[in-house]
Amino acid sequence: MKVYVPLDSAAVALGADEVAEAILAHGRAHGIDVTLVRNGSRGMVWLEPLVEVETSEGRLAYGPMTVADVDALFREPARHPKALGLTEELPWMKAQSRLTFARVGVIDPLSLQDYAQHGGLAGLERALGMTAPDMVAEVTASGLRGRGGAGFPTGIKWKTVSEAKADRKYIVCNADEGDSATFADRMLMEGDPFTLIEGMAIAGLACGATKGFVYIRSEYPVAIEVMQKAVQVARSAGVLGDSVLGRGPAFDMEVRAGAGAYVCGEETSLLNSLEGKRGVVRAKPPLPALEGFLGKPTVVNNVISLASIPVIFAKGAAFYQGFGLGRSRGTIPLQIAGNVKHGGLYEIAFGLSLGEIVNGIGGGTASGRPVKAVQVGGPLGAYFPVSLFDTPFGYEEFAGKDGLIGHAGLTVFDDTADMLGMARFAMEFCAIESCGKCTPCRIGAVRGVETIDRIGRGDSSAVPLLTDLCNTMKAGSLCALGGFTPYPVMSALTHFPDDFARAKEAAE
Repeated sequence: MKVYVPLDSAAVALGADEVAEAILAHGRAHGIDVTLVRNGSRGMVWLEPLVEVETSEGRLAYGPMTVADVDALFREPARHPKALGLTEELPWMKAQSRLTFARVGVIDPLSLQDYAQHGGLAGLERALGMTAPDMVAEVTASGLRGRGGAGFPTGIKWKTVSEAKADRKYIVCNADEGDSATFADRMLMEGDPFTLIEGMAIAGLACGATKGFVYIRSEYPVAIEVMQKAVQVARSAGVLGDSVLGRGPAFDMEVRAGAGAYVCGEETSLLNSLEGKRGVVRAKPPLPALEGFLGKPTVVNNVISLASIPVIFAKGAAFYQGFGLGRSRGTIPLQIAGNVKHGGLYEIAFGLSLGEIVNGIGGGTASGRPVKAVQVGGPLGAYFPVSLFDTPFGYEEFAGKDGLIGHAGLTVFDDTADMLGMARFAMEFCAIESCGKCTPCRIGAVRGVETIDRIGRGDSSAVPLLTDLCNTMKAGSLCALGGFTPYPVMSALTHFPDDFARAKEAAE
């Protein structure tokens, strides 16, 4: 009997370890041969721990499982009260376009053989037969853009590093996933680490880099452990080391734990931290692509950007470019959280409207009350009201509404949310997390909290002051932290003026 129980951190937080142990204990007690695989999560967080049993028809899903449900799993699996049917036929799974996350939840994360049997290493095999310029051209033609926030074209960054003259070059993976409502990087690293390793190896071949680093936030101990083990497995199998798969040049990599600062998600702060320095923003120029880690040309890409590379090379740029809309090509792993009925990870092509995502995929609020707002792009993203739910999910489309996609995290709020309070949270977040490098962020955020508190006490004359302060922060900050903090504040002011007016009425 082969049973899958996720090792994913969200599933573990909901009792997956206890369920896994109960399954093994039941098998031992009743003389049943149980093969237990700790896989990644399928992304349906409301069903975790999701247990899957392998059958001749496919894998049957059960969830959310508890220790008390284990006995019935062995006695009458077909009539189990938590039986959901075939996993791949569940509506949440069936409607997705899983490219980057195709293997997450399907394979044993640390089995390279399992990885290869499900299409892994095909992209790397193809890349080994290509020239570096052709590899860069393939990434450029795919339309892949940075999935970490800014949406910068990946091919342009690779081309800059590839053509740079230096004795050493580096590939750095930014896995310092610090935004609220984002967990795609963690899920990928915990559930399919070899995809990231393969993507980084291809990047190394294309750019002439011989060393890679994965900088993972310290709050992700499971991801750190899984990635470290996967690197060891890949190195032992010859995927990494003195010669990539025995045919390419040298490329090796290592995992580094982050320093616990939100600002280290910004690429230059990350590079400083990686070098053992204080995590503060560097002035640009020079760009990291020319003078990055240890002053050498460096590709800094997000986890999902690099993990999308294998499928681009395995199936071709045209295949990947065929998904999406406008300049937003390929698929995007939506991370749906907050007050929502069906929260989790859902990979789909760019182009769905925000309303289709929140109400169709997410199922509306968990409270059953009307949706009031959705914050897209983490704690620095804009709050979108229901009146903007027809906005297509794409970089330019969101920018046109004064928003940003960022890391594609969505936080849903119902009609009881106080948007004045949420605006204050965003500004306070910046005040706490600022690295202190630039004045608009360091001081502006503190003054911003004070100004919002004045509005909260009924001082409407502080509203124009807040607007001016936000414009100053946006124009003068060196990194996304101070530059994007105005987005949630200004969107709250623009779309939810009644919440600010109520503060004045309450004070009076």
